[in-house]
Amino acid sequence: MIPTPDLSHLTRKDYDLVYEPAEDTFILLDALEQDADELKKLQPSVCLEVGPGSGCVSAFLASILGQSSLYLATDINPHACRCTIATARRNKSEVDVIHTSLTGPLSTRLRNSVDVLIFNPPYVPTEPEESQRGQEHGQISSSWAGGFDGMEVTNKFLCEFEAVLSADGRFYLVAIKQNNIPGISQRLSKCGMTTEVILQRRAGREHLFVLRISRDRTS
Repeated sequence: MIPTPDLSHLTRKDYDLVYEPAEDTFILLDALEQDADELKKLQPSVCLEVGPGSGCVSAFLASILGQSSLYLATDINPHACRCTIATARRNKSEVDVIHTSLTGPLSTRLRNSVDVLIFNPPYVPTEPEESQRGQEHGQISSSWAGGFDGMEVTNKFLCEFEAVLSADGRFYLVAIKQNNIPGISQRLSKCGMTTEVILQRRAGREHLFVLRISRDRTS
């Protein structure tokens, strides 16, 4: 078992501003560990996590793949950017963090270059205004408030991730049942993508899923 990254440097004050790792974080760690051997065979050059929060997942991925990959992360919450850098250093890795929304200014430079893409989006159905405020001001609510059906931010990212994903790249996406997993799969299949549910788990009232998305090689 691969150890969970050391987060002992983060304080309660940090978690007042940044999403604290919870069940959705841990199912994502488990999914990456489950795919560890295949990820190593992929020998990724560029890994990108969108919305890293505490930096736990990026640090975990670095512990699987080592320092031969370039690790990038983007977050609209400036406190999350700071925490991600600190977590990487605490765990003897390095993550370059950009304060921006989704792929932001990286989309052109990273065109078809990201081998491992990770996104644990704000997936909780909320009032659209709560989601909008969180995204506009980089507040901690941006880590969970997903607007109507919880898909407001995810829908936006599903329109742009293909541009950065490499030919053999893998995109790991966290979702819940209310996000309509079959609908996501059907939508992406029209774009030449294959979607697999590689892990699912109940956590209280939530039914969590980790989707692994890649380019369809059958056509």
